[in-house]
Amino acid sequence: MFHHTHPYPPYILPTTERLIVGTLPPPRFTTGELNNEDVDFCYGSSNGLLWKVWDRIYDLGLNYENTHNAIAQRKAFLKRERIGICDIVGAAYRDKIDASDLGMKQVELRDLLTVLKENPKIHTLIFTGGNSKNGPEYFFRQLLKKAKIDFHCLDNKVPRKHQFTWAGRNISTYSLTAPSGTANRAIGSMPAYKKNKALNPNYTTMDFRVEQYGNVFLNE
Repeated sequence: MFHHTHPYPPYILPTTERLIVGTLPPPRFTTGELNNEDVDFCYGSSNGLLWKVWDRIYDLGLNYENTHNAIAQRKAFLKRERIGICDIVGAAYRDKIDASDLGMKQVELRDLLTVLKENPKIHTLIFTGGNSKNGPEYFFRQLLKKAKIDFHCLDNKVPRKHQFTWAGRNISTYSLTAPSGTANRAIGSMPAYKKNKALNPNYTTMDFRVEQYGNVFLNE
């Protein structure tokens, strides 16, 4: 059985106000077998879409290559926008070596509530996935339940918005459609996507993500 450990510690600066919360990067980031288009940093998989969506929203002109420059570009963006990254899964076991959330077993969660207490400027969590089993919101709800903290729904439309009170402040959460190719099927079934696709046959699942993520990152 493969022990899938997270290769990166939380990336949080003293100025961080918003925190990206996912699960685990692909196993090759744990074993160090990156390809030439991977970036050795959070969400750096060449198959992932988060940085590509940000690239379009903010017109970043990012490099997609396994270089120090590519890492520096991403760190500069996170610092400028006061965004941090702290995936909720520290490690898990897998029968099959892949990046499926559902394939994770004996999951070890990071203590995200302590992270929030130690970083008082963070006011928003942004989950890169929803409340389906083994998704980041799913695991975070477990932490809240164990700590007996209420999780209030403010908007049940995707991206869903919730709020909870912890460490003397109200903290908001958003649950984005996952920035992975496997979520394209779910996007294809969404009424909002179907409506836009009917109006514009060239409309893509990437366009949908750019609009959804943009509404959160630019307006939150």
